[in-house]
Amino acid sequence: MKLKPRESAATAGGPAGRDAGIDLDKPIFTLSVASEILETHPRTLMMYEHLDMIRPKRTVTNRRRYSRRDVMKLQAIQTLTRKHGVNLAGVRYILTLLKRLQDAGIEPPEGLRNLDVSLLDV
Repeated sequence: MKLKPRESAATAGGPAGRDAGIDLDKPIFTLSVASEILETHPRTLMMYEHLDMIRPKRTVTNRRRYSRRDVMKLQAIQTLTRKHGVNLAGVRYILTLLKRLQDAGIEPPEGLRNLDVSLLDV
């Protein structure tokens, strides 16, 4: 029996071609996996949900499922709280302002240019 050779990354269009079809809103990460990716305690993610900063999808059995977009927003929250010392009320305000600045075509302040809010639901 002859096996068909696997398609290489170069013939599949490389990483850009592979990522182009990824749905950022597909709920794929469990609470434990998301907390592992973000290197934080699962209770912290539950607190963000309680404060309505993030809204993970729920399965039929009421389990949380986080999308890539959710994880990206959580990474932005972590950046602001850990690196910039901002509290959660300030995080909401800053993310909203960054989104408005981007929509208006205005450059963000120097210290916040590394935060990309283009794909975030703010």
